[in-house]
Amino acid sequence: MTMPVRGLASAHFAHNSCRVGKSLHKHTFAPLGFLSSTIGEEAKRMLGSSVRTLRRLRCCNNSSSLLLLGRDCCRNGTTVSKRKVLPLCCKGESNISIFDIGERQSSIQRWYVVRSKRSLHTETDAYLAIELALDSVVKIFTVTSSPNYFLPWQNKSQRETMGSGFVIPGKKILTNAHVVADHTFVLVRKHGSPTKYRAEVLAVGHECDLAILVVESQEFWEGVNFLELGDIPFLQEAVAVVGYPQGGDNISVTKGVVSRVEPTQYVHGATQLMAIQIDAAINPGNSGGPAIMGNKVAGVAFQNLSGAENIGYIIPVPVIKHFIAGVEESGKYVGFCSMGLSCQPTENVQLRNHFKMQPQMTGVLVSKINPLSDAHRVLKKDDIILEFDGVPIANDGTVPFRNRERITFDHLVSMKKPNETAVVKVLRNGEEHAFTITLRPLQPLVPVHQFDKLPSYYIFAGLVFVPLTQPYLHEYGEDWYNTSPRRLCERALRELPKQAGEQLVILSQVLMDDINAGYERLAELQCRYNISTLMGL
Repeated sequence: MTMPVRGLASAHFAHNSCRVGKSLHKHTFAPLGFLSSTIGEEAKRMLGSSVRTLRRLRCCNNSSSLLLLGRDCCRNGTTVSKRKVLPLCCKGESNISIFDIGERQSSIQRWYVVRSKRSLHTETDAYLAIELALDSVVKIFTVTSSPNYFLPWQNKSQRETMGSGFVIPGKKILTNAHVVADHTFVLVRKHGSPTKYRAEVLAVGHECDLAILVVESQEFWEGVNFLELGDIPFLQEAVAVVGYPQGGDNISVTKGVVSRVEPTQYVHGATQLMAIQIDAAINPGNSGGPAIMGNKVAGVAFQNLSGAENIGYIIPVPVIKHFIAGVEESGKYVGFCSMGLSCQPTENVQLRNHFKMQPQMTGVLVSKINPLSDAHRVLKKDDIILEFDGVPIANDGTVPFRNRERITFDHLVSMKKPNETAVVKVLRNGEEHAFTITLRPLQPLVPVHQFDKLPSYYIFAGLVFVPLTQPYLHEYGEDWYNTSPRRLCERALRELPKQAGEQLVILSQVLMDDINAGYERLAELQCRYNISTLMGL
């Protein structure tokens, strides 16, 4: 029904279609905030109501905002054929008495509410994304050949995969690491071009699932535009994912909104880094494509949640910038820092009392320290970490992030550059201490991945020795955690190295011969070696 508001022009929005003077079903009348200065605040509040009715126009509470009207707008009873820019909240008396917005939403070309910091857009999200992507997003063709870890002297058969990527400043192409993992040959193709160009992999970061490609052909760069990196989007902001998913050969655009922002397990690198969850469809082939918000990149599509519908993840801009900055500074991928700690929440009251925490104190309990980390030098087991670089840590291990959001403090650690320092405030035996810790990437005892390199092995008298790696355990199948040898699996996931260069070496199999007859039962025998010791043999 119509909502009469004193001095307020009303607008008629239809969920399906509504032309001037002809309203169809599912229609709703809602006020739009064209008010005099005397009721400016009410106008803003009512504008939010009309926004929710339209369901596609996000709110704007800025008095300097402008509303760009679509066609067929009634002004003082007359219809104007051109779009008009009108003030959202006027200081003087407005000559707008009543107007009606009635075209189909699909035919309204542009609705913009512009404010000083950000442009809010509605119908043109996908169209802007396409315009940006036509000259920026490329299709990547990769030929891969993965090692056989049971038979480390040979590779598996070649296979072809496809993915997406986009051009960034410096004549580089950004994509996912898993798109080019174990590559032997890489080609890229621009939108609308039948020609494929040879590409080389400049840098790969498997932990963050990002890679940079370069193309030497100058012909490829003709007419190509680069995309700029933006910021982390807020919740419910719209993004458009552009790429080349399965099901077709041409470019594809899917729209969605941001659902949450938090550290997430990166499947490819088995690491915990910040990720953005969106409800846009991300399918095989979308990997490496940009998620565009406005005219900038909000992230890189890289994985979805299996068994769920419309839950996809994109790599946020801070992780992308950290990766690119490391490559530009050192010429190679430098990794993400870690403190090498295993921490326990202190949400239990008895636990906090036991470690002499005051009521106003919050923090996490240190339960394990990696011997190779610099934290092993100054921290001790059962320390309570209260702050990291002056940021208080809550009892659940989170720190403040943006407006009423929280994120685990591991994100602060991971965004540090290698060899940077951080001041950590701890509670030890009821007394507060401040320590300076140097942060750097840490390698586990059992490598999580071994992409882009052949596995090492040693054969003596038919006995095959290999370093234990998680890719070796993956050879036992998708359910490798339950089907692989339990003692190897536990060591791979839980054990920490005691010195740099340490490896866990196993006797993977016995190649039967007269010289080793009777030794076949020694398969999967565990041996531990130090790399420096082996090199001295």
